[in-house]
Amino acid sequence: MSAELLVLLIVIVTALAFDFTNGFHDTANAMATSIATGALKPRVAVALSGLLNLIGAFLSVSVAATVAKGIVQLNEVSGQDLLVIVFAGLVGGILWNLLTWLLGLPSSSSHALFGGLIGSTIAALGWNGVIWASGSEGVLIKIVVPAILAPVIAALVGAIGTFLVYRVTRGVDQDKAAEGFRWGQVGSASLVSLAHGTNDAQKTMGVIFLALVAYGSVDKDDHLPLWVMASCAIAIALGTYLGGWRIIRTLGKGLVEIESPQGLAAESTSAAIILTSAHFGLPLSTTQTATGAILGTGIGKGAEVRWRVMGRMAVAWLLTLPMAGIVGALCWALATVIGGLPGVLVVFAVLIAGALAIYLRSRRDPVGTHNVNEWPEGQPAATPQSSIEQNHAG
Repeated sequence: MSAELLVLLIVIVTALAFDFTNGFHDTANAMATSIATGALKPRVAVALSGLLNLIGAFLSVSVAATVAKGIVQLNEVSGQDLLVIVFAGLVGGILWNLLTWLLGLPSSSSHALFGGLIGSTIAALGWNGVIWASGSEGVLIKIVVPAILAPVIAALVGAIGTFLVYRVTRGVDQDKAAEGFRWGQVGSASLVSLAHGTNDAQKTMGVIFLALVAYGSVDKDDHLPLWVMASCAIAIALGTYLGGWRIIRTLGKGLVEIESPQGLAAESTSAAIILTSAHFGLPLSTTQTATGAILGTGIGKGAEVRWRVMGRMAVAWLLTLPMAGIVGALCWALATVIGGLPGVLVVFAVLIAGALAIYLRSRRDPVGTHNVNEWPEGQPAATPQSSIEQNHAG
């Protein structure tokens, strides 16, 4: 086995590891509100989400094409140099994903990946190595602009949807309405999971395709191999089933107290925006979209919003691209200074050590199905059913 082939295999394994972290990091986007309202049991929710992520990954390849061809100037680099750039970017994305998971912050896995790739590309090729803007393509058009607009649009649509839902059903028996909305949530949460697989799994497909182009086994204009699609679909589905309970708790209980009508409005909003972005090949942050929709439901209902929690999320969003980029650049520098296969192996060891350290730290304060619906101040969050019953009694 040649050194370059071994580097390619390490890059593919690392890409699938990122896809796995993307799954458990973003499970909350689809299932946090359904778990918070009791529409789905926690384990049933993540199993359903994992299955639908698996299916969704096969529905489109538009986003994969954007990632594979829309970030790095492929005419500037090739071969093992490109493989090292991709590898370093993946390490940056994984470590930022794990850190924000440890902190329970729903930051963008997509932006962690893009930040890592952009950072390693700048370190290797300079600013001109990144496709910043090229007509309707490039980082600014395909990544930065959607990142700014998505949470704002989601919050606005979520607020309007929630207001209308409560207004239309105000004369309906509250117990029957709550039951109906819970069933509706099962459908809307399923749609978000399908949309998440359609959008997010493709980002890893694009990265692996980029690595295959670097190795020379495919041309940049070739079709995406089926084995790439299948492996990425399985990796994100397994990660989704793992749960990501810390972030589920933050989105389900930390931002606003969610009732079933709000959950249905938030999930429907998220699914519509994510599927639209996937159709146009926009690698949208599903996390920012889902968070914006949940925030909007709180505003639309006139419920209390924990703005301090929202502030922490916003800071994480702002830091994701630059911090993942810095890690990606440092990893590229370390791999390059050591050189060749040994440099890649050293960075791979750093990744494993960092991931293990974060996991061991998380065990000091475990979050799982037993406490996912309890906000950390020690006070169990009021369940949506009790809230509905109180409103009905009043």
